Amino acid sequence: MEFKLSKELITQLEELIQSKNDQQLEVLLNDIHHADIAEILDELDFDDATYIFKVLDSEKTAEILLELEDDLRENILKRLSPKEIAEELDELETNDAADIIAELSKDRKEEVISELQDVEHAKDIVDLLRYDEHTAGGIMHKELVKVNENWSVLTCVKEMRIQAENISRVHSIYVVDDEDRLKGRLSLKDLLITSTRQQINDIYIRKLNSVKVDAEDVEVARIMQKYDLEAIPVIDELGRLVGRITIDDIVDVIKDEAEKDYQLAAGITQDVEAGDSVLEMIKGRLPWLLIGMVIEIVASFVLKDNESAFDRYKTLIIFVPLLSATAGNIGVQASAIVVQGLANGTLKEFSKQYFTKELTVAMISGSIISMFLFIFHTIVYGQLQVGLAISISIIAVILFAATLGTLVPLFLNKNKIDPAIATGPFITTTNDVFGIILYFAIAKLILGL
Repeated sequence: MEFKLSKELITQLEELIQSKNDQQLEVLLNDIHHADIAEILDELDFDDATYIFKVLDSEKTAEILLELEDDLRENILKRLSPKEIAEELDELETNDAADIIAELSKDRKEEVISELQDVEHAKDIVDLLRYDEHTAGGIMHKELVKVNENWSVLTCVKEMRIQAENISRVHSIYVVDDEDRLKGRLSLKDLLITSTRQQINDIYIRKLNSVKVDAEDVEVARIMQKYDLEAIPVIDELGRLVGRITIDDIVDVIKDEAEKDYQLAAGITQDVEAGDSVLEMIKGRLPWLLIGMVIEIVASFVLKDNESAFDRYKTLIIFVPLLSATAGNIGVQASAIVVQGLANGTLKEFSKQYFTKELTVAMISGSIISMFLFIFHTIVYGQLQVGLAISISIIAVILFAATLGTLVPLFLNKNKIDPAIATGPFITTTNDVFGIILYFAIAKLILGL
């Protein structure tokens, strides 16, 4: 049954904290999932949340720590001693522990690492801190099960039992040589049905997907999605096995990338969350608003230069908002499809076939819209020539918008710039200016102005 947070539960917890009834607190929270406890702590003030955190066993609080909102986790970590933080990290897998340590100041990092009880665990955490957080090395686990290709099945099983003690879930059994270079993977079924005297070298599967330690996390996500993998091994420059990435890590990458792309599409230049300060929100939103303002000022000058056309054919100005909205929508639709294709790997670079398809869609859509506009203008205003000028102009503007929406994301991607920028204000405002210029140029040509 899904957990439902209630006011009654919050009140009960606050009363138990007030009376310092630690035993009853533990009983009450014992059967609640760590993610749900994190949700509870987010609803309490910092003092009460920290109190509960210190009451519970570190085996449970370690998992809770990962689920907390950033500001609450930061405040709790500030109130814990280096030894208490180390006790939490000893319960976590290496990549989760490294993520927590990365949030600490340099001095506290060193203090916490020195308090870690498991020396090998500490070494693995320090090793992970060397990698960029957006690479395979930055999101991988050091915990894994590996066997030597020269072992017998019997030796393999004995070693696997020892290694598996420190791993929450075994996705794959990796096979390495004497230099720790990744050779392949071992099927659990083959291991079960094979004689204990058989050599691993005779039964392991040599075909295996892997990623380099410096591969971008979004590329790892694309590979795992494409091949439907639950886990993927990570190798260094020499082909040695250094870690593994699991599907839960990739879900976080996909979520973060989707949030970033959504914000870029909305014209927000940095990660902004509801809990951020007013200043942080302004810094994230204002740049694109200013850029949009400058571009729209240019558009206003274009309109001013065509005042004589308005005086003679007043309906030209009436359709400018419709023109801007339609061009913006067409451009955003085109760019959104391209960005999606680049993200999932179905579109990697400029494709003449796809470009032709997009222009065909724009041409058909534009023709239908143009026909309705021509009929509407002719019936309402009775100006056949002006209606024709507007209709032809709208087709040209739609084709331009589709071209811009298709090519700009490809250009940005080729130049290592996030193409999601092209799905927001950039396309909309650019289409406004060039669409209006094109609109009046064609209208004036047809009307002889």
